[in-house]
Amino acid sequence: MRLNELTDNPGARHRTKRVGRGIGSGLGKTSGSGQKGQKARSGVAVDTFEGGQMPIYRRLPKRGFTNIFAKDYNEINLGRVQKAIDAKKLDAKKPVNAEALLQAGVIRRLKDGVRLLGKGELSTKVTFEVDHASKSAIAAVEKAGGKVEIKAPAKAAKAEDDGASA
Repeated sequence: MRLNELTDNPGARHRTKRVGRGIGSGLGKTSGSGQKGQKARSGVAVDTFEGGQMPIYRRLPKRGFTNIFAKDYNEINLGRVQKAIDAKKLDAKKPVNAEALLQAGVIRRLKDGVRLLGKGELSTKVTFEVDHASKSAIAAVEKAGGKVEIKAPAKAAKAEDDGASA
């Protein structure tokens, strides 16, 4: 076999369609786009249109509901906090709150609060100031000698203030 004898496999290369090159080519005049209208123009696809068939977004049932007032919490596991303490990023003597976690790089950004979850081991005595904590997380923190202070929600705190002043 020589270099001049090398060939591609049959069907491996397609000739490109040369449109708009006269009536004899079979793709002259309208270049395969039919006549006029939105779909004859370049760069147009009628989105979600399925040729008159009932579109899929109308065939499928709609279920559920999205609460636009739902809070988005930073969820932190105890194991992740322990890793940060071991790496000397978090000071166990100071209370661990959202700002401390942000400074340590445990969370990327402050959301609506912090939710403490109980996955992982905690071996250091730590005080947490969080918005929510699971029962397993509270039990693990107290077992290690620490404590969890749960901040009162804004509505509940406001209601207590109104009751106290009356």
